[in-house]
Amino acid sequence: MNRDSLDFLIPMFPFSHFSQYSILIINQTEKDRILVSDLPNVRVMNVFEKGLSGSRNTAIKNASKKIGLISDDDVVYLPGFDAAIVQAFETSENAIVTFNHRRMGLENPQNLSKNPYNHNSKTIWEVCSIEIAFRVNEIRKNNLLFNENFGLGAAFETAEELLFLRKALQLKLKTAFNPFVIEEHPLLTSGDRQGQDKLIFARAALSYKLRGALTYIWLPKFLLFLLQHNFIRRDEYVSKFKIGLSGIRKYKALERLQTEKY
Repeated sequence: MNRDSLDFLIPMFPFSHFSQYSILIINQTEKDRILVSDLPNVRVMNVFEKGLSGSRNTAIKNASKKIGLISDDDVVYLPGFDAAIVQAFETSENAIVTFNHRRMGLENPQNLSKNPYNHNSKTIWEVCSIEIAFRVNEIRKNNLLFNENFGLGAAFETAEELLFLRKALQLKLKTAFNPFVIEEHPLLTSGDRQGQDKLIFARAALSYKLRGALTYIWLPKFLLFLLQHNFIRRDEYVSKFKIGLSGIRKYKALERLQTEKY
């Protein structure tokens, strides 16, 4: 967001110059802060709408190569990441392959599995968007895009990659995990934020999308879990419950608008 120089790409590729790679940057910015590239392998699209999922979708629609890899501007790629990705697709018919990453300063990768496997409705909960690679034509042919109601900058700031992969499985696209660690990412403190209003709001909406009316049973159980693990205080329980209900109402309202639109 709001980039006006390509210098942020330098630390992302510490072992070679970024111009060796085909990069498409979706720069969410203001009209007076434009990013420009003179490098043939680095394309830039300046967009003036906010929302992570919208940015991902713009990238999917405008990707120019056979294989796409989703990225953030704070990842650091590891040597051999590109060869591992190419090999994974050349030796399989998978439409989507998710790889592995590790948090900076930690030895173990995020996913401790050392063996590849096919994804299912349970394993996709563990995937980060920066691990997702895909055959561009397969994704476009099936009109597979990110749900723009979910993700940073959207109404519900969570789970955009989960819903993307869930839709892929529903479309019967071959989706697999490869244990190769392709990148590092800064340490996150999301565990400390689990009790935040916006996450409870978003997770209640996500639960309603996945579970429907059963969310009214799930929500008090989820809040009890947060209480037991000290993510919320006892005197916050009722207010957090109301926030969850407001997330459900918001999702239902957006769903109605979308139904009316089409």
